Amino acid sequence: MLAPTHVIYLTGLLDVRSVGDVRQQLNYLIDNSEGDVIVDLESLDALDATGLGLLVAAHRRTQLLGRQLVLRHPLPSVIRILAVTRLHRILHVERTPLPISA
Repeated sequence: MLAPTHVIYLTGLLDVRSVGDVRQQLNYLIDNSEGDVIVDLESLDALDATGLGLLVAAHRRTQLLGRQLVLRHPLPSVIRILAVTRLHRILHVERTPLPISA
């Protein structure tokens, strides 16, 4: 689902079946916005190698344009995948702050 701003919200699975539609939406967003491109992962349950490849390609494309791809609020399952693949060192990830308890 594409928001009217520079944010794309991903839900469910980002895998070989869904990556085509997401690629199209993400490319449209990159081509028709300015500044950082934000991918909200708060509702993304998991992603496979195809999904990871899409995020890396979008990262490279935004860098070539002097911009940044920001992965916002990934769930722990997605953070684990990014850590295992070491992509958390390359991609800009904004984690959800932990709640402060008294």
